[in-house]
Amino acid sequence: MTDIQPDFIQVTHESADHGPIDVNVAVVGDASAPLILCVHGWPEIWHSWRHQMSYFAERGWRVAAMDVRGYGGSSKPHAIEAYSLRELASDAAAVLATLSPDSPSVLFGHDWGAPVVYTTARLHAEAVRAFAGMSVPYLPPSEGNPMDLWDMVYPDRYFYMKYFQEPGVAEAAFAEDLPKAIRQTYFAGSGDSSNDLWLSDRPPETAFLDDMVDPDPAPAWMAGDALKPTIEAHAAGGMHGAFNRYRAQYIDSELATMGEPALAQPSCFIGGEHDMVRHFVPGMDLFGDPGASFGDFRGTTIIDGAGHWVQQEQPAAVNAALQGFLDTL
Repeated sequence: MTDIQPDFIQVTHESADHGPIDVNVAVVGDASAPLILCVHGWPEIWHSWRHQMSYFAERGWRVAAMDVRGYGGSSKPHAIEAYSLRELASDAAAVLATLSPDSPSVLFGHDWGAPVVYTTARLHAEAVRAFAGMSVPYLPPSEGNPMDLWDMVYPDRYFYMKYFQEPGVAEAAFAEDLPKAIRQTYFAGSGDSSNDLWLSDRPPETAFLDDMVDPDPAPAWMAGDALKPTIEAHAAGGMHGAFNRYRAQYIDSELATMGEPALAQPSCFIGGEHDMVRHFVPGMDLFGDPGASFGDFRGTTIIDGAGHWVQQEQPAAVNAALQGFLDTL
C-alpha cells in the first residue's frame, strides 16, 4: 500500500438547490505547484487515487483528491436530486476555485468521476486546462432517461443499475456485511476475476451481491489495508449518497441544453482490457472510439490485464499513461 499522508481541507459552497455543501479534499504537494484534481467513482473515496497522488506530487504537481458528494467526509444529502452531474460538477468547480483560483487545472476522473470531470469541463470550462477520463467514455448528454436504454438493452434480465434504483435495497444488502460486500464488488469488477457477475445473464430479480466471490487470498492490489479506508468511510457515513447517483441519472438530460457538447480541452482516455464497461451494450466495444466528441483528443491507453479499477489494479501503467498525456500539454 502506498504510504501517503495528505493534508485535508474542507471546501464549502452553496449549492443552487440543496444548500451548503462541504467537500472533503485530500491534498499533497507544494501549494504553489500546478494543480491536478482527482475525482473518484463508485464505491470509492479519495483514497483510490493514492498511487497517483504520491507519483505526481513527487514530480512537481500539487495533487488533490476529493470525496465526491455522498462519500467519505463530504456532505451526504438525502435527496436523490442532489446527485445530478450538474450538482457534482459544481462541487468540483468549487474545489478548483479554492485551490487554484488563478490558473486552470488538470482533472483526472474514474468511473462516475469521469462524467463528473466531463461535466466540469463543459460547464466550468475556464477552470479546466485538460482532463483524463478513465473507464467511462464521454457521451454528449441527450434528452431522456438513461435508464430507459438499460431497460431496452436488458429487458428480461438482471442489470446492476436497475437493481440499484429502489432506495434502501442495495444499502441494506451492503450493510449486512459491509467489508465482505466491498471486497466482492472490487473483485468481481477486476481483471483478476474469472466470472464477470456484473453483466452475466441472470434473472431480473437477482441481487447485486448474489453469487459474488469473496476472494481468499485477495489479489495483491486489494490485500491488507488497501480497502480499509473505503470500508471505514462507508461504515461511518452510510451509502445512500453513493447509490443516489445511479438514481439521479434521469436529471442529467438537463445538460443537453447547457454548454458545448464537444469538449475543447486536451484530453485522453484510459481503460482496463477487461473492464465490464466496455461491454455494457452487447456487441459493442464502448472503448472503441472514446475521443469522438473531444476537440483535442490525445489518445487512448488500454491497460493489459486490468479490469475496472484500473488506477488501483495497475498503478504503474496508469501513471505512465497519465505522465505521457501531461507531457503533451
